[in-house]
Amino acid sequence: MDTRRDPVRVLVVDDEQLVRMALRLVVDGEPDLTVVAEAADGDAALAAVAEQRPDVVLMDVRMPGRDGLDTTRELLTRPDPPRVLMLTTFDSDDLVLGALRAGALGFVLKDTPPAGILDAVRAVADGDPVLSPAATARVIAAATGPGSPHVRGRSREDARERLSVLTERERETARAIADGLDNARIAERLRITVATVKAHTGSLFAKLAVENRVQIALLVRDAGDSTGA
Repeated sequence: MDTRRDPVRVLVVDDEQLVRMALRLVVDGEPDLTVVAEAADGDAALAAVAEQRPDVVLMDVRMPGRDGLDTTRELLTRPDPPRVLMLTTFDSDDLVLGALRAGALGFVLKDTPPAGILDAVRAVADGDPVLSPAATARVIAAATGPGSPHVRGRSREDARERLSVLTERERETARAIADGLDNARIAERLRITVATVKAHTGSLFAKLAVENRVQIALLVRDAGDSTGA
């Protein structure tokens, strides 16, 4: 059976022309991916999405004018939005955190090798989150550390109320996600199958009204319900 499908349509958004050129060369070198447009800022990105209907947007976080965070928030309010994969450096943790809270599916560092970026684009196109464990841990630490505006902005009581709808097994799964475990390691910890972990995670997305695993982890940390492992 022929399982081929149309190439994943990618929009590259970055204020640096050399970065856009490099990403285009990397992406267009793959038969299953194609760059349909480039944009140098958020406003141009919004226009390009409306015109080209990409599947995935590779979105720079820091740009003059409308930055990647504001652009992502706007995109994700639209009907049938593209999936957003943030491009970042470690010095923009807080902006990435905001984008993940808004529903971006993941992020990659700008110094990620080309093969890693390509894998991330494919994963996001399939609806899978792309969150480096090390980078995720840093983002969560920035979000939940002393003085974090995200901690101040959400009460512990609110987070605990949202988690209260979960079954005990779902809560255990959420704690494991907050500890940075992937599905295989969660299955090992809880002595269940990977398929069951995926089912519990799907329930978490629905019950907590979240879009990715980082949002689950942040909610658990806000509630003070993580194991700290």
